[in-house]
Amino acid sequence: MKGRTVLITGAAKRLGRAVALTLARDGANIVAHYNRSAREAETLCDEVRRAGASAWPIRADLMDPQRTQEMFRKALSQAGAIDVVINNASIFDKDTLHDVNEESVCRNMRIHTLAPLILAREFARQDRPGHVVNLLDTRVTVYDREHASYHISKRMLLTVTRMLALELAPNIAVNAIAPGLILPPAGEDESYLERLAHTNPLGRCGRVTDVADAVLFLLSSRFITGQVIYVDGGYHMKGHMYD
Repeated sequence: MKGRTVLITGAAKRLGRAVALTLARDGANIVAHYNRSAREAETLCDEVRRAGASAWPIRADLMDPQRTQEMFRKALSQAGAIDVVINNASIFDKDTLHDVNEESVCRNMRIHTLAPLILAREFARQDRPGHVVNLLDTRVTVYDREHASYHISKRMLLTVTRMLALELAPNIAVNAIAPGLILPPAGEDESYLERLAHTNPLGRCGRVTDVADAVLFLLSSRFITGQVIYVDGGYHMKGHMYD
């Protein structure tokens, strides 16, 4: 990764932060997108610089397609050519098909589906080789009835990933990673993960480094596109919902 520049959305916290630091330690420069987490983004960029790489925090509200597009162009002006885009930014609205509303569906689609599509198109306009990695969720293979709008938008991102892999070839490889029990949702602690460890064949929880290592693997490949790596202990093969 030495000398390559990576744009990561939602880079300030959680999985985005772990991926950013893993790639920086491998030599990558990091454009750290954030929305409200300015202090955390600055802290991340300081850590990236201490690792010997360059870093630029850039704010944008991915709910706004125009600002999403402007964010990529600002990244180009500050960091130069972008080699990798990692679409990690996410929200996790709790709703069901019985109470889901237009606002929730549109909010999830803008962040999980439309923003990655816009950034991939802007990325392709550079007309140079590169990689796009989209962060999905292992539950795209089943049905998450408690997060309907989230589930709809992540399933759409899965389809967009495959479409982009065809449309952006041969210059750009487009793949996805679908994490499972890696981090507890907001408001929960590690016991949340431990209670669910039995739901995957390996019977344990993963770590953020497992996801980051999968990203690094995809970025090192010359011959993989249109694939999904499930970092989930085998959960996607069981065909049922979390208990």
